[in-house]
Amino acid sequence: TCDSWQSDLWAQVKDKLMMYLHHSKIFPESIPSKFDYVHKDLLMQQYNLHAAVYQPKETRTNRSINQLKRAGGLGYYEVTVLGINHDVAIDVAFLPLFYPEDLHLFQLEDIGNDPLLSCMSCVSARQQKATGSERLPLSDEIVKAAKDLDGKHVVCVLDICHLGDDKVEVFLSKIYRTE
Repeated sequence: TCDSWQSDLWAQVKDKLMMYLHHSKIFPESIPSKFDYVHKDLLMQQYNLHAAVYQPKETRTNRSINQLKRAGGLGYYEVTVLGINHDVAIDVAFLPLFYPEDLHLFQLEDIGNDPLLSCMSCVSARQQKATGSERLPLSDEIVKAAKDLDGKHVVCVLDICHLGDDKVEVFLSKIYRTE
């Protein structure tokens, strides 16, 4: 495993880009938190949950959303998508599906046309704990799949989420080959 990989093309064009957008950061608001009854009002406000009758009430607490316990070992990959004319690039996040060691309990969507996301899509809890960070390591299989797509034209489906203010998250959800 390794921490990063870049194509030869990226090495040639990254300093000549007209626009390079960095949107691979995942904000704490997007990460599910474990329910904590003491801080239920903060959690309900954060995730926009309301009773049947809406009663606006601003929750005041000395605890921020960053301090609440996370629901799972969420990690992600950072992927840079280069525009077709090689003058624009964007860093995006890719969230894999985490599974327990018993993978046979899960039925995974067939993504045979998408070998890169196929091998990035499932990460075991053991793999994530081994890294100890939010960014996941690249396996040899992922690097090989990325090399196979190097220089090829693909269509990337990106999910864009505006969280307010200047907070924007962009997630890679699908890659389609154009060949």
